[in-house]
Amino acid sequence: MSTRDNSAPSPVAGETTLAPRPLGAAAPEKIRGALTRYRALAYITGVWLLVLCGEMVYKYLLLDDSHSAPHWLFYIGQVHGIFYMIYLVFTIDLGIKARWKPSTTAFTCLAGTIPFASFFFEHYRTRDVKATFGL
Repeated sequence: MSTRDNSAPSPVAGETTLAPRPLGAAAPEKIRGALTRYRALAYITGVWLLVLCGEMVYKYLLLDDSHSAPHWLFYIGQVHGIFYMIYLVFTIDLGIKARWKPSTTAFTCLAGTIPFASFFFEHYRTRDVKATFGL
């Protein structure tokens, strides 16, 4: 069994140091791919959640009777649900590869259910992963 040096190299003039890489974390190439998938689905899920919120406002606040809403509005929730499930898979994949704490992974997963939260979480998680793994 080989051991890996998990610490950042000592700084040289003009070079920045990275945070220590968590033990058992995947290779940076695998984390880069997982991060890209996570980022794409965070945006897609966030946009569809905003569309779903707009649909609900229209259907339940602007219409006199929600039963008179066009039937195709039903599919907005379905599409968001599908993208949210894919978002969950990619978030958990990134969390495992980057060795996030379970609470970090859980809160990031829940971000796809709160309007605008997926955009904020995506920004902060991307910044942290890039800083930790030098991506």
